[in-house]
Amino acid sequence: MRYYILFGPPGAGKGTQAKLMVEKYNLHHVSTGDLLRQEIAKESELGKIAKALIDNGNFVDDAIVEQMIENEIENNPHVKGFIFDGFPRTVAQAEVLEKMLQKRSQEVTKVLSIIISDKLVFERIQHRANIEGRKDDANAETIQNRINTYHKKTEPLIEFYKNLGKYNEICGEGTIEDIFEKISSLM
Repeated sequence: MRYYILFGPPGAGKGTQAKLMVEKYNLHHVSTGDLLRQEIAKESELGKIAKALIDNGNFVDDAIVEQMIENEIENNPHVKGFIFDGFPRTVAQAEVLEKMLQKRSQEVTKVLSIIISDKLVFERIQHRANIEGRKDDANAETIQNRINTYHKKTEPLIEFYKNLGKYNEICGEGTIEDIFEKISSLM
């Protein structure tokens, strides 16, 4: 079983690249954002809690996200591998993922980190808001909070995965095809 983590700031193109990876490599895409949006659409209790946090540019509690991830792994035993998009977001989540996979005698295959500037993050998120109508992407203050949260809580994962020898950096500027070619060279 292969486990890839797509890493990068909001708007880096993780979801777009994940779709291409699914098509080419027959992997199961696990997007915490998509899972949470499904809960919000169902107006479940989890969805209501998640909506309040996301609307303010904050992350959802680790325990909730970790349980969703574990459920996805357990409910898809016959896939060739997984692409985690939006998980882990913190070192604590990465440590939980390591333990989760160790219980299965498995490990993260590679971390594919898409790097773009904060300015480009802002532009892409605003563009996505206009195209997809995502309200969580429309407010400038919320976008800036998401960028700040990424730098503070998520960037420490770079060192974590470098220490494990799993970290691979990809320049996220250029065409979708160029970026996918870079990712494919690392698969």
